[in-house]
Amino acid sequence: MGTQKVLWDAIVMGAGIQGCFTAYHLAKHGKRVLLLEQFFLPHSRGSSHGQSRIIRKAYPEDFYTKMMDEGYRIWDQLEQETGTQLHRQTQLLLLALKENPELKTMQATLSRHGIEHEYLSSGELKQRFPNIQFTRGEVGLLDKSGGVLYADKALRVLQEAIRHLGGTVQDGEKVMEIRPGQPVTVKTTSGSYQAKSVIITAGPWTNQLLRPLGIELPLQTLRINVCYWREKVPGSYSASKAFPCFLSLDLAPHHIYGLPAGEYPGLMKVCYHHGNSVDPEERDCPTAFSDIQDVQILCRFVRDHLPGLRPEPDIMEHCMYTNTPDKNFILDHHPKYDNIVIGAGFSGHGFKLSPVVGKILYELSMKLTPSYDLTPFRISRFSGLGKAHL
Repeated sequence: MGTQKVLWDAIVMGAGIQGCFTAYHLAKHGKRVLLLEQFFLPHSRGSSHGQSRIIRKAYPEDFYTKMMDEGYRIWDQLEQETGTQLHRQTQLLLLALKENPELKTMQATLSRHGIEHEYLSSGELKQRFPNIQFTRGEVGLLDKSGGVLYADKALRVLQEAIRHLGGTVQDGEKVMEIRPGQPVTVKTTSGSYQAKSVIITAGPWTNQLLRPLGIELPLQTLRINVCYWREKVPGSYSASKAFPCFLSLDLAPHHIYGLPAGEYPGLMKVCYHHGNSVDPEERDCPTAFSDIQDVQILCRFVRDHLPGLRPEPDIMEHCMYTNTPDKNFILDHHPKYDNIVIGAGFSGHGFKLSPVVGKILYELSMKLTPSYDLTPFRISRFSGLGKAHL
């Protein structure tokens, strides 16, 4: 397409799930939007690929639970618009020791918002889920709204919807320079574009785009091992046998989560919600030692708690997390240029919230009053990153 004299209302950089939903909301409101992606689509270099993610309303933070209410509505609406099933309700089982404060907070949040849930004593847990082994008297909390999102499918239908609504999606085009101003000029490997506003949703590459604009966010890029484990009896941990998604809160230094078998026949996804620091450009270099430690933690967990699975992974894939120090997102204007909007730091839990995040980023880019209180997501919460430090 190359250099053009079109003045775009907005250019979105990065066609992961956050960028796609942002472009979708812009196109839906009749805005002239260009979505740029450095890799050819579909690709597995970032944080949004793979077939599945957990969706849930159970959160310790009230604001995420509130956002998920609208999140579910937009996911349902997208399913209807595209005629594609994008999620399956399986329930989410939270596992922890009785006195775990995070579990108590989640239970309180679910109660306060009137979200259907059920507390299971250790006895009830054993009865209900005989194929999970409990060794320390764990209790359970079932979030009835929980389930599986079909990630790859969601990306595909969103990209189609953006085009259908009149937006432009261009892949294989890396952003080389953002020149602030009215309008903003964006130079890529293929051309030059101008827009009234730009939205940066570049995941692990965010700081590469922001450094020349005088700001560096406290983002840590992690490479995560996505592990799949073979069922000894095929189907025993499947959603059709009513096996839920689960989240174990206190059996390792970080959460361990699992999704019912389905993506690969006879294999269940069980992962560690942490990884090791990596430069996004070098994520496929030979594995580092701490990679192996993550997998060892999972092997022990599977051996001790999921006896129906073989205790070493059959398949290992990789994914990227971009973490903030408090694990909350960054949704804000650039401190100096108010027509440059940043969506970053989704910390491995942003996929389910992307319909609402995209709406907020659309509102920020169009100078509309945001639908939510953005206090938890402001850049200014990180001390030492105020205007004076630009």
